Amino acid sequence: MMSFRMSALWFAIFSCLLPAAAMARGGPTEVDVELVLAVDISYSMDMEEQKLQRDGYIKALTSPEVLKAIRGGMTGKIAVTYIEWAGHNIQRIVVPWQIIDGPETADAFVSRLAVAPISRWYRTSVSGAILFGQEMFENNGYDAPRRVLDISGDGANNSGIPVEDARERALKAGIVINGLPIMIHNGRRSAFDMDDLDDYYTDCVIGGPGSFMIPIKEREQFVEATRTKILREIAGDPSTIPLPGGAKVMRANTEAPDRPKTDCRIGEKEWERRYRN
Repeated sequence: MMSFRMSALWFAIFSCLLPAAAMARGGPTEVDVELVLAVDISYSMDMEEQKLQRDGYIKALTSPEVLKAIRGGMTGKIAVTYIEWAGHNIQRIVVPWQIIDGPETADAFVSRLAVAPISRWYRTSVSGAILFGQEMFENNGYDAPRRVLDISGDGANNSGIPVEDARERALKAGIVINGLPIMIHNGRRSAFDMDDLDDYYTDCVIGGPGSFMIPIKEREQFVEATRTKILREIAGDPSTIPLPGGAKVMRANTEAPDRPKTDCRIGEKEWERRYRN
């Protein structure tokens, strides 16, 4: 696992070289959105789900709707990077930061994504993904009015620091966190499956102005949900992009919810119960 983390570190260093060079020449490049796509590769995701998940991003980033939304921004371009994550020390940069401003650059991005091997690793550290995603925004060579961290996964945090602590750090840094909880079980369940993972993401993961999450409960929803999520993230006014059924927008006030708040440490508690007793 240490070698995997070190590989991620070298990927991060390499991915920052070109943006850093651009900054040395004339400052950061202005874009409409800086977007980190952070994707779960824990063993609870089977290989078919992994492929569907990646295919959803490939089709979304090259869809006419997304490309039109990008062109409609103030600068007409966004900066995107794609990372994978599992346990607290397992993060990998699959596609480093790149500008997407039209079909050619979108195709270049997804071409790199399509040929990258899909890894699978132990544990689920949503907090590790948030902290690593936050690092990706630092000195990346881009400047945008919005920095968005996009977390997709199929389970609660059970590794690393508490997820609410990591979220607080990211929110203080001005990062918006959106979610794509994957709730497909296909008849096989484990003790770590959550029927209300969408509530967990709403209460414990997403945050920041206009943050939202879209649950995926059927395999056929991957492409539509991913495209809708990215459209809202790059749109100047996200409220103009309707959310599919079951999606939730983060409350901007402190009203009492109409249900009990999710225990944000439920994943850690289940791990303790199963493996530490």
